[in-house]
Amino acid sequence: MSTPAAITPVKRPVVDLYSDTITLPTPEMRAFMAQAPIGDEQKGEDPSVNELTAMAAELLGKEAAVYLPSGTMCNEIALALHSRPGDEVLADATAHIINYEVGGPAAISGINVRALQGERGVFTPEQFRAAIRTPSRYAPRTSGVVIEQTSNAGGGTVWPLETVAGITGIAREHGLWTHMDGARLLNASVASGIEPVTYAAHFDSVFIDLSKGLGAPVGGLLAGSHAFIEEAWRLKQRWGGAMRQAGVVASAGVYALRHHVERLAEDHANARRLAAELAGIPGLVIHPEHVETNIVLFDVAATGLTAAEFGRHTMDEYGVRVSVFGPTTVRVVTHLDFTADQIPLAVRAIAGAAASGTLPAAA
Repeated sequence: MSTPAAITPVKRPVVDLYSDTITLPTPEMRAFMAQAPIGDEQKGEDPSVNELTAMAAELLGKEAAVYLPSGTMCNEIALALHSRPGDEVLADATAHIINYEVGGPAAISGINVRALQGERGVFTPEQFRAAIRTPSRYAPRTSGVVIEQTSNAGGGTVWPLETVAGITGIAREHGLWTHMDGARLLNASVASGIEPVTYAAHFDSVFIDLSKGLGAPVGGLLAGSHAFIEEAWRLKQRWGGAMRQAGVVASAGVYALRHHVERLAEDHANARRLAAELAGIPGLVIHPEHVETNIVLFDVAATGLTAAEFGRHTMDEYGVRVSVFGPTTVRVVTHLDFTADQIPLAVRAIAGAAASGTLPAAA
């Protein structure tokens, strides 16, 4: 009998800026989860799931909400319910539904998503109006619009409420549906001082993620009308998203909504401080003035390194993990498990990686 191969231990980063998705439940959250009342959520009998969905509906000003395993499932169910195969949906070129859902709109629902070229993930009402197709038997029917708040690939940009209102107002004029990918909506709310319900009021459906800045391990919440959520439940069941004693993980969301929303301001402050310090490193192109929430993007092309090479250096030499976000674009994300005390090491690692490249000598 052969001997099983040894398992190579995974090297854990000392400082992890890869994403706010890597957060771990706090000890207090774990204790809360261990004590959660549970039942069969598929039958509507899980008290923790029921409490969480009621909290989400109230937070977003919608009639009902459904707890789903992921934000991607929230988006894909919303798209499937709002549209018909062959329809066209408008979204920014950086949108999650275009770049990070494995072609789900086309593969699952037969929907075409057309990209609008916004600025840092935000397009204008004028761009949106110009992109709506004139009805034609030869062209796809423009049926709706998706706004991602905040814009992840835009660098954590907060969509201004005036822009949101302008776009959704135009959508209503044309009989189009509206959906907010609100994965980081609560970051936007904390940064802007505008309540989530105020943003959500402009949309037919909206979801929030629990497993990013809020620090819960699993899940997203999709909210809308009673009729919309009833149909969402049908797709949840069809696509394998229905669960049993889901209150074990849903309770983490309850805890997060009670205790981890206002603290997002700490992540934003850490991101701004980090960006300001990175701005002094030769070879990096960074715009600290663009940092509105917890995401910092910078370009490393001038160092002579690719983003992947840059990231390997910060991890191998310093134990600091960053995210490769393009050929020469690096992303760092502050979060619940990153503290201000870790900023100096992060700066040292990134400065070391920049210096390891082939920066031109000073004149």
